[in-house]
Amino acid sequence: MTELDLFVDPSDHDRPQSVADRAVDAEKLGFTTVSTGETTGWNVVPALALAADRTSDLRFSTAILSPYARSPALLAQTALTLSSLSDGRFRLGLGASSPAITERWHGQAYDRPLRRLRETIEVVRTIAVTGSSTYDGDIFDLDGLNYERGSSAVPPIDLATLGPTATELAGRFADGWMPQLFTRDGIEMRLADLRHGADLGGRSIDEVRVAPIVRCVVCEDRERARALGRNAVAFMLGAYGPYYGNSVADQGYADVVAEIRAAWEDRDTDAMAAALPDSLLDELAAVGTAEEVREWLVDYGSIDGIDAIQVSFVRGMDEADRENTLDAVSALL
Repeated sequence: MTELDLFVDPSDHDRPQSVADRAVDAEKLGFTTVSTGETTGWNVVPALALAADRTSDLRFSTAILSPYARSPALLAQTALTLSSLSDGRFRLGLGASSPAITERWHGQAYDRPLRRLRETIEVVRTIAVTGSSTYDGDIFDLDGLNYERGSSAVPPIDLATLGPTATELAGRFADGWMPQLFTRDGIEMRLADLRHGADLGGRSIDEVRVAPIVRCVVCEDRERARALGRNAVAFMLGAYGPYYGNSVADQGYADVVAEIRAAWEDRDTDAMAAALPDSLLDELAAVGTAEEVREWLVDYGSIDGIDAIQVSFVRGMDEADRENTLDAVSALL
């Protein structure tokens, strides 16, 4: 079995401290890494700092931070601080985010996202290795100030990407790749792009930790588990920006995505869920009984090139659902 990570959604928690509590539990259960994302809710860095201070072996990742929300220098400071606090257990997860969050929340123009990602990686590494922010790029042109703590080990940098060009970028420049909502055939196709990027970078794909995010729901009531998963996946495809839907459409499900999006135009979430066939739900999410979910994870984790699976919950699950799911999947550890 590949490694199991746990993605923790801050919106499932009333206080940042309980995100750290979940991380402590994850370490006890044997999970390798805990990751957490950031959109328009909490700044996740304090929660990760608390979690790192309360654990000893668990690794941590941001899945994801946006290069439009923080400057490359601040991202470097954040990564180096969390790496120091955790004795090197931190991974910096970055992604291009979306036009909606970038423009309507951060007030930035969503321009040249892939170039910005590449230059952000380079600036972070430059600061860590040289202790200076000096950089001459297309997006960032920095005369350079010195990082007060000098040079340091570079924390691993992971990218969350979906498309072929962006995934080549991850293969060429990143230390890890965090995809999501890929069928088995779809992720094997995209792994070829990752390998091509690694070839362009003169390295092996074995140097890139591949850890897809997978939505998991375990419930004694099998149909309830599947309904929760169906609602979550349909919302991601139809309402959560264009990229997830476009990605699944490109994997051979254009008609399904179009029907889900048409239902979203009427804000008909029941119709959105109904438009997602069982066959596609079973390709994209691990939902059902404990045994079904474990079998799904083992099968998906057996794909050549996958190093870990990030177990993620879905909206609508209560704490009992989350505990049941953790207990079920941790039996694989």
